Formats: sequence, C-alpha cells, structure tokens
Amino acid sequence: MKTLEMDDMTQLIILAAIAIFVLWRLKNVLGTRTGYERMPGERPEPAATPSRRKSGFEVIEGTANADAAIDADIARVADVDGETGESLRRMARAEPGFRPSEFVDGAKQAYEMILMAFETGDTRALRPLLSDEVYQSFVAAIRQRETEGLTVEARFVGVKEARIFSAMFSDEDREADIEVRFVGELVSVVRNAEHQVVEGDPNEIRRQTDLWTFTRKMGSNDPNWVLTATGG
Repeated sequence: MKTLEMDDMTQLIILAAIAIFVLWRLKNVLGTRTGYERMPGERPEPAATPSRRKSGFEVIEGTANADAAIDADIARVADVDGETGESLRRMARAEPGFRPSEFVDGAKQAYEMILMAFETGDTRALRPLLSDEVYQSFVAAIRQRETEGLTVEARFVGVKEARIFSAMFSDEDREADIEVRFVGELVSVVRNAEHQVVEGDPNEIRRQTDLWTFTRKMGSNDPNWVLTATGG
C-alpha cells in the first residue's frame, strides 16, 4: 500500500515538472519581442503624409517659389535689383500678405482721392490720408486760396503711370517708406471772386508728375498707408 502511494507521488512530481518545463518553453517563445510588436496601450504610428512631414528639400523649394513669386510681383511695378527691390522683399517677409503691385493699385486710388480733396478744399477727407505735417501744409494752402477769394473746379481724368520709385524698410521698427512716381491727368480751373478764370483751362487736360512717399508699420493692425512727403 505504501509502495503504491509512493509511486503515485513520484508520477505527480514528474508530471508537475513536465508542466513547468512546457510553460517555461512557451513563455520563452511567445514572450519574445522582435521589436515590431506594439507594447500594450501603444497607438500605431500614423503614416507620414505630405502635410505632416516635409523633407528639407521641400521646405527649400517652397521658400524659393515664394521668393520667385515676390520677385515677379515686384518686377511689375519696380526695379527688382538694388535697395528698392531688397526693401520690398523684406517688407513681404515682415508681412507675408504684402504685394507691391496691390500696394500700387491702392496708391493710385489714394492719389485720386487726395488730389481731388485738395483741389476742392475737403480737409475732412484729407485728414485720415495724410501725416500731420503734410496735412498742415495742405490745409495752409487751402486756407490761403480761401483768403484770396479763389475757388477751384477740378475733374480727375486718370492715372497714366504709377510706379515705385524707391523703397526703404527698417527691420528695427518695421517701418516702411515707399515713394511712388505718379503721372496723372486732370482738368483744373482756378477762378477769382468775380468768377473769372485766373489759372487753367476748362477745355484742356493737364498732365502732372508727382513723387509721393507713403509710410506704414508692417504687421500693424491698421492696413492704411499714410502720405508723409510730396514732391514733383
């Protein structure tokens, strides 16, 4: 009886040893990580897309394309080379939405508005478009006309030419100055208190050339350029 019990115990010990050995082997095989499995809780790495990952070559190419686009835009209204072209490029870097050709389009509209407001003596229309110094000089000329009893009749015909003559940009305070050369056409007549024509011809289109400087701080919330200097 005791011998049978001993045999049973021996068999149980052997079976237990075999089971432990099998489990150990399974653990060694199934538990081995090759480096490609994800750890528990890991999320799969998203596939790289063009919008998420860009090579250095793509970044360089994008910058080059942007510079080429700005140069092409500058060439439409100014000289690309020299200080003027470089200043305009720096303005575009300081304010990516800036386009010299669009600036010139706006300057042409401002040129007409300012000329006509000055001719007709509309100081209220002039105020937001001019610097303090230019505004005071315009108002002084208008007041002088009024003192002498002179009135102006004017009709704007159009801008024959508008091109950036020079440009300067300060990286320190981000202030931009752009000088535009305008060739405008208008009909202007000055009459005295007796309504007699003392200057101009109502039937003649007069052509005049002006060099105006507009100033603005790039990146400012105020999109308006202000006339800061005038010349001919």
